[in-house]
Amino acid sequence: MPDSLLEIHTSVLALMRESGPRQLAKYLTVLGEDIDPAADLSEQQLSHRLSTAQTGEPLLELWRHLLKRWDHIDHPSWAPDAQANTATRRALTYDALGFGPGLREAFSQAVPVAVVPGPVVISKERPDAAWYDKTTSAHAWYWPAYENYLLKNRHWPADAVASLDQASTQVVSRLADPTSPVPYKAKGLVVGYVQSGKTANFTGVAAKAFDAGYRLVIVLGGTLNLLRRQTQRRLDMELVGMENILRGANPADPAAMEGMDYQDDKAWADGQFLSHGAQPSTLGRFNIERLTTRDDDYRSLLQGITALEFDKREPDLPLYDPRNLHRTAGRLMVVKKNKLVLTKLVKDLKKIRTDLGEIPVLIIDDESDQASVNTSDPKKWRDGQTERTAINGLISKLIQMLPRAQYVGYTATPFANVFVDPSDVDDVFPRDFLISLPRPEGYMGAQDFHDLGSGIPEGSRTVGNSRELAHVRSIDADGEEFGSPEEATAYTDGRYLREALDMYVLAGAMKLYREAAGAPTYRHHTMLVHESVKQIEHRELAERLRGLWHASGYFGEQGHHRLRSLFDSDIKPVSALHSEGFAVPQSYEDLAPFIGPVVIRVGGAGHPVLVVNGDQDIEQPELDFDTQSVWKILVGGTKLSRGFTVEGLTVTYYRRTTAAADTMMQMGRWFGFRRGYRDLVRLYIGRSETRGTKTVDLYEGFEAICRDEEAFRAQLALYSQQASGPDGMPGAALTPAQVPPLVAQHIPWIKPSAPNKMFNAELVEIRSPGRWVEPTAHPSRAADLRRSTESWGPVLAALGTGERVTFVHLPREDQGSYTRYPAETTVISHAEMLQVMGGLRWDRPELFAPHLKYLADASDAGCAADDWVVIAPQLSSAGSVSASLLGSCPLTLVERARNPRGVFNRISGMAHRQSAERIAGLLPCSPEDPFAAQFTRPRRGAVLFYPVIESTEAIRAGLPSGGMLDPGKVVAAFAFIPPAGPGLGDRRGPLVRFRTIDSGQPDSPVVASHSS
Repeated sequence: MPDSLLEIHTSVLALMRESGPRQLAKYLTVLGEDIDPAADLSEQQLSHRLSTAQTGEPLLELWRHLLKRWDHIDHPSWAPDAQANTATRRALTYDALGFGPGLREAFSQAVPVAVVPGPVVISKERPDAAWYDKTTSAHAWYWPAYENYLLKNRHWPADAVASLDQASTQVVSRLADPTSPVPYKAKGLVVGYVQSGKTANFTGVAAKAFDAGYRLVIVLGGTLNLLRRQTQRRLDMELVGMENILRGANPADPAAMEGMDYQDDKAWADGQFLSHGAQPSTLGRFNIERLTTRDDDYRSLLQGITALEFDKREPDLPLYDPRNLHRTAGRLMVVKKNKLVLTKLVKDLKKIRTDLGEIPVLIIDDESDQASVNTSDPKKWRDGQTERTAINGLISKLIQMLPRAQYVGYTATPFANVFVDPSDVDDVFPRDFLISLPRPEGYMGAQDFHDLGSGIPEGSRTVGNSRELAHVRSIDADGEEFGSPEEATAYTDGRYLREALDMYVLAGAMKLYREAAGAPTYRHHTMLVHESVKQIEHRELAERLRGLWHASGYFGEQGHHRLRSLFDSDIKPVSALHSEGFAVPQSYEDLAPFIGPVVIRVGGAGHPVLVVNGDQDIEQPELDFDTQSVWKILVGGTKLSRGFTVEGLTVTYYRRTTAAADTMMQMGRWFGFRRGYRDLVRLYIGRSETRGTKTVDLYEGFEAICRDEEAFRAQLALYSQQASGPDGMPGAALTPAQVPPLVAQHIPWIKPSAPNKMFNAELVEIRSPGRWVEPTAHPSRAADLRRSTESWGPVLAALGTGERVTFVHLPREDQGSYTRYPAETTVISHAEMLQVMGGLRWDRPELFAPHLKYLADASDAGCAADDWVVIAPQLSSAGSVSASLLGSCPLTLVERARNPRGVFNRISGMAHRQSAERIAGLLPCSPEDPFAAQFTRPRRGAVLFYPVIESTEAIRAGLPSGGMLDPGKVVAAFAFIPPAGPGLGDRRGPLVRFRTIDSGQPDSPVVASHSS
């Protein structure tokens, strides 16, 4: 029996999809004439239908999709001033639809407004900025098809699809109008999260760009075949569609299907590829022709230059004219960032007959911080000419030779991209827009493995309130019981690797248990072991894993005993609290029947472990998530640490160190979407391991990087708000080149990016609450020494006007003896201290400028100092020399020598620091050090001041005791410790911030100013 209500609402909402909400009753009256006269189209009937609808009911889903779309879009005509995803926006939508109170309540209950953050956008304004709004509905085909695919085939929630719609529109609308007679090259950067669905976003962007008129889309799919192939398949499945892949071939004809790249793909056989119903060109639309396939990258001889030619229906008109553009096929290629491949593409483009200036081109650069950035050293460039690395040079050449090319980079680790010189017009700096995507719902990222911002004391944390306790298991290979690093490694591999394997088996059994209880099939179940980038070490590690696997006794009592213990101590308590409604067995006995099937599936064909790297000599099955169900343990390095999605990843064993934050974050393959097994995810990660001469904590490193990332995104959000006027309305636009995003470094041993990607990065700020800072690059010229000493004038005048005090350095851990030292002291305000610091002169001002930046920051996150205690230690040893500076009381002179680089190694005395640390709040006060306790105040810093001379003999020869010293012959040296503040006494190292140097804008805020 036909559903008349669904029928008429489908027709009505199809009309409203692009026009926006209109009076529903009027539409129903006009369009309802041809349906069953007995159909009840009243508000009461619709309200009743909504209130009784089950999940997935077609009418409810129809309305849910459209309401969510209207909730998300920016500045719609019916609610231009209402913020997206708010009750105000929804109320205005109801007004436009003409809903009464009953229907409003019914819809609000059935389709509540979700508070979903939109993307953060920093964008350049252009005169043609509204071009996309005018073309959205006229030629829409591939985007609606993709949108429907996500809803129906991938079962995405309506909110997620609406959010993707909004974010992808933000990108496409900032590209140039493909039909404009005047070409413009836009460059942008889209920042997502590691493994968070960036491919979905650029698939949406490609779909909308094709619909709008872009006819050549080039996707730079990483540097490895593994990632390029995965990206090609995703685009083929979700955008291109079956009919464009078949190109008219009959899928029922075996001969026609011979050699087709998806003939062995289970998803193709199961009908999971998008279908347009027929070739789009037969339906009045345009086809997309693939110039690359799943298995074949771009090859000149394979596809031929003619595949790049564009036919024009109106030969006398340019291709970009709408009369030609919307009647010609689009071209799609997914190519590796490989010198040989890109060289062929550039060469072929030069040969085609079609005028390159007429082709609207979109270049999507996946993992744009890898290979795309110029890593040549500017200091080595000849004759001032920019010299580029191979891939950067070829991408730049592509952009140069295609006058209508638009470049959009995608990355989760943007530091290398924002360090590109904005004035290099041929490089990939995102001069037009920078978009930060919101964290998607259901995503499991770095924050889900760390208790960042948790107000719960460590002793009170449990698997219920601590992300770390729920998901992270420490690998600690250091200890006194080991005689050598080799023994420590062997112990680590034996103990922790076995436990990780046991956890992997238990998690697999949990998945099968849930399948039996009605959960969807878990097609893939993987474990990743990542310890090294070296292929020889991968082989050795794989052998150790195979040995552990075969000796684990999973079919015997010993194996079951270990699994039972781990289930009771780990799986059961975590899953009981975090299973999200998925089945959890009451006891190990309920789970035990599923252990054997897991072991058989993983160990099938005698290969429980697969090595994933470039080693061609290993005999093993191919890793192919597309055509096979993969239940395996994976060992690898580079191939599994950048862009490539490890499907079904549940247990990770990670011990690889790197010194670059972006590289390290990309190794976090355990990030992603874990629907149905989030509670089973476990990360085994190195803690406090000795690597060479330093001790590193990988878990602590990821936490620091997570803070770096949050700080970067927070700054983008701040600049985005500054580009808005009152009530969130658009204000003066800020361009990415005008925005100096400070890239933070929260831990000393992990820099934001590799050194060869930071040639254009400038250190501008060092935040050091509760940490010692001792500048050493003091000036050497007499004039500069005099200026610096004169800057200390007010402090020197105040020293000696009060009581001389004696500070005490206490023994640590009952070792050593007490040390007492007398000192002249004074207290000055923070404003006075800034004036002193700002007047100092330096041989290398760039070394002190980042500290001064922090001290001068008056924001809540800045230096929280009200005043400072200045301590001038005085010596009474034989041979000590005292002198007066600018009329001060006699001060003990300190002799220090410069090193060959012209700077001092260290100036302050270690015995002088402890009292200053008490004053600044880094150490607790002690009754043994009464004067330090007397000076201690909240928000107070401490300074140790030393008049330094480089030769006491020379000074003594011409200086009477207590006489006046020439300010041009003394170094006014000092060390300081800003107030620690609550919880800021972190000894891991100072927080530093970098930003980009704009070589073409010396007066730009992007370039820090230094004291002269």
